Amino acid sequence: MSYWTWDSSLSIGIDVIDGQHKRILDYINDLHEANQDNDREKVSEVIQGLMDYTVTHFTFEEQLMEKAGYPISDSHKMVHKSFIKRIENYSQRHEQGENITRKLISELRIWLTNHIKNEDADYAPYVKKSLNKQKGWIKRSLGKLFGAS
Repeated sequence: MSYWTWDSSLSIGIDVIDGQHKRILDYINDLHEANQDNDREKVSEVIQGLMDYTVTHFTFEEQLMEKAGYPISDSHKMVHKSFIKRIENYSQRHEQGENITRKLISELRIWLTNHIKNEDADYAPYVKKSLNKQKGWIKRSLGKLFGAS
């Protein structure tokens, strides 16, 4: 049974971003499962995968914001940077033998929910408008890369 299930309240209405957020949610569920199984090696793998995927997601999101002319993209980038540092800190503590998994899972859920519903929801209208102005090739390319339509 999953720790956390996606629901429509987390959607910002940009399919490719919603899909990436769902994948981050999957990582959180994988982390929960690895913790339930007391599998420290799997916890390490999931944390590393989560960090790698999140950095890629943030980079993609930041590029969309810049292309859309989102006026506070620099501030949003700083939030991303701070979050990555916090996860890196958890990873280091885990590798040093500390049991951080339950606290990390809880913090990830709270942070992701708040980030999507506030910061991401704020840039969504800018990006939607920008994507709608394109001649369709961006939407098709995103769909091919990330399975969105």
